[in-house]
Amino acid sequence: MTRPQASPDAAERPATVPLGKRLRRLATQLGPSRMAATLLFLLLAVLIARTSWQIPLINDAERALYDARATLMAPKVAQDKRIVLITYNDETLFNTGIRSPLDRTLLARALANIDQMGAKAIGIDIAFDSPRPDDPLLKSQLRAMRTPTWLAYAEQASNPNTIFYEQQRFLQTFIADVATATTKPTSVLFRTDGDGVIRTWPDRPKTLPPLMANALAPVDAAHADFQGNIRFLTPARATAGQEEPVFANLPIDTFAMPMDADLRASLSELVRGRYVLIGGDIIDNDQFNTPMSRFTDPLTGLHETMIGLEVHVHMLAQQLDGAWTTPIPGALLWALALLVVLAGGLTSLIDVRARWVALAFLVQMAFFVVVPFWFQGRGVDTTTLPAFGWALGWLFGYAAVGTAARTIGSRQRAFAQSALGKYLPADVAAQIMRDPDQLSLHGERRTIYCVFTDLEGFTKLSHATTPETVARLLNEYLDRLSDIVLDHGGTIDKFVGDAVVAFWGAPIGRPDDGEKAAAAALAMYRAGEQFRVDMAEGVPPLGMTRVGLHVGDAIVGNFGGEGRIQYTALGDSMNTASRLESANKSLKTGVLISAEAAERSGRDDLVPMGRVTLRGRARPVDVFTPRPDLNAAQRGRIAALVAAHAAGDRKAYVTGATALAGEFGQDAAIQFLIERLNETEKGESYVLS
Repeated sequence: MTRPQASPDAAERPATVPLGKRLRRLATQLGPSRMAATLLFLLLAVLIARTSWQIPLINDAERALYDARATLMAPKVAQDKRIVLITYNDETLFNTGIRSPLDRTLLARALANIDQMGAKAIGIDIAFDSPRPDDPLLKSQLRAMRTPTWLAYAEQASNPNTIFYEQQRFLQTFIADVATATTKPTSVLFRTDGDGVIRTWPDRPKTLPPLMANALAPVDAAHADFQGNIRFLTPARATAGQEEPVFANLPIDTFAMPMDADLRASLSELVRGRYVLIGGDIIDNDQFNTPMSRFTDPLTGLHETMIGLEVHVHMLAQQLDGAWTTPIPGALLWALALLVVLAGGLTSLIDVRARWVALAFLVQMAFFVVVPFWFQGRGVDTTTLPAFGWALGWLFGYAAVGTAARTIGSRQRAFAQSALGKYLPADVAAQIMRDPDQLSLHGERRTIYCVFTDLEGFTKLSHATTPETVARLLNEYLDRLSDIVLDHGGTIDKFVGDAVVAFWGAPIGRPDDGEKAAAAALAMYRAGEQFRVDMAEGVPPLGMTRVGLHVGDAIVGNFGGEGRIQYTALGDSMNTASRLESANKSLKTGVLISAEAAERSGRDDLVPMGRVTLRGRARPVDVFTPRPDLNAAQRGRIAALVAAHAAGDRKAYVTGATALAGEFGQDAAIQFLIERLNETEKGESYVLS
């Protein structure tokens, strides 16, 4: 018998040494002392990968990396029309000749005017902690305020570096003198990290009034004590000559001047319906470093600081937007620390071609770089994420295990690689090897259940209302239908305008896919009907949501080009489902299910709607629609009518049609079914145009 000949390069084909064998060899050949040292080194690696924010020097690197994330991922927004800053600037101080305490006559006049301009609320980030001759004028105006007004308050216990005991006593007395139902104190406390940078919301000591952002605007109870990272915004227009700050900053002088009704009406457009924050914008006073201060400003070329008033404004905007970041659970951080150290150790044991080792290294380094930015971009609080610690932990894990493995020594790779080739076919071996091109285009044939939907009347709605309203309604509608697909185990293929395309059976097929697809089809129709009920008054009415369901073979996988791919399904079954959805309009139904899908749906509430030839198709299909509103006897009579027509039993058909026509006189779908059956003979189908 002739023995098969190995290919010429079989001996040269590298293969991996079994990982389990390498680990067992570590345990048996290292010896107790070397094994203990290795384990201690790995424990140190895990601790670094988890607690790097608390380790001196390393925490400086973590802060720098966070600042880079916060700066690069900062939302770029147009000017926020909800908030306006009114500030004392250096020119104001020069004109008044008063530097500290700030001119309170100017503030009193400005408040008198702003109070008549329809502001939503006023926050004053000026601590009245020392006397001035014009205090009576300001106190009188504060007591007369009709607009909710919040005055800065601080205490020595929580802020000993900026206020001493006598100042606190005077501040308390001042606020007590002016406190009314609309004029109240607010905390202006900030929390800076060890490097003097503001990154997170402060804590709320019980001895302090509400934080300014919380005081000015309502905050949900779940985030009343939020201490995550501050979301700093950057202007969308930030090129030379087109500077548009995120928040308008107007000099207080503008509002303190004497005004007649016309001038006041003109200036009121700047504050009406807005949150007004008043404070100082002075070069050498109340300036703070933020994550963005670490990097040079693209316009000024300087490391810009931020006035305290603007920090409050960013916090207020974050609160108004509900942009609360989610803290990373401690258990997850421990799990990730273990994972990166384990990855480092396992990487040191990889015994394959150099390009695979390089690829593994690059993928893991990309993880350390990309994942923190990914978390940041998805609203996760990364002020505790040990990105630098991960890299160090990985390096320590790599060194610990790698050193131990080198102590044992490595085997020749050729034998292990050739052994893999002997025990596994080439195609199987290729699957267990990591594919370097993870975006390669491929597809596989699957039997899938395809669902198409369409919302009747949405095009008309889009022409009859504003784009903002259209976008809001569309998002709400698609959210409802998407949730149904996902709750029923389906895969969302795509959205086409108001249409949803989904399928069951890929990427993972389940025995009950047919039942779930049919249940989802009916649920999507009902959700569409409920959406019509929930529509706000004044919005043009919408029609029903039409749904089509079919089962058949399709090619499922990633399709597209090098720049963009999509996981989707291609095949005639998708087209048939689309035609079924469209056929609802002609058949006066909401949901149509092909006979093939109906057989696998597991539903007992389906009624036949006859045989039709769909638009653009040559082969007729038997279609069904779910009618849970009918009892079993009614559904049975409809089925008997369709069966009598199919069998050519004219007598039974006429008797059944006459009875059903009377019983379902108000049911458009049943009436049209009878009409179609009257127009066709045995074996014929109704052709839809």
